[in-house]
Amino acid sequence: MEGKRLRVKIKGDFVPKYQSVHAAGCDLYAAVKKEMIIRPHDFSMIPTGIRVEIPKGYEAQVRPRSGLAKDYGIGVLNSPGTIDADYRGEIKVILFNYGDKPFKVKKRDRIAQLVFNKVERAQFVRVKRLNSTKRQGGGLGHTGR
Repeated sequence: MEGKRLRVKIKGDFVPKYQSVHAAGCDLYAAVKKEMIIRPHDFSMIPTGIRVEIPKGYEAQVRPRSGLAKDYGIGVLNSPGTIDADYRGEIKVILFNYGDKPFKVKKRDRIAQLVFNKVERAQFVRVKRLNSTKRQGGGLGHTGR
């Protein structure tokens, strides 16, 4: 049974596309005018040619594509990148080449994926002390390997 779908308004020619029935992310496409080269251990901002209107109470996250990571060492530098509901500019993706070979980006290449999520806004309450836990301040590998 399929649930209600989130309606997202879009402006631009490169409409994101889900590649399978149950895919969580839809592909974003490169809207480059001419082929771009990302040198090893360098990054480039890639335009997608689209702008979106995300409903209030939601956000979109730009995430890497696993195939690009596996095959070429390409990732999204600020992953996941958050697109807020009030942003109306063009979506751009900062691709990073973690690999040792130059990577070509051509028009209409699938470069990243977009995932939509509900957003909860926190109400911060200043206190003098936080409740104690067994873990306390342990972090960054405190449980070992």
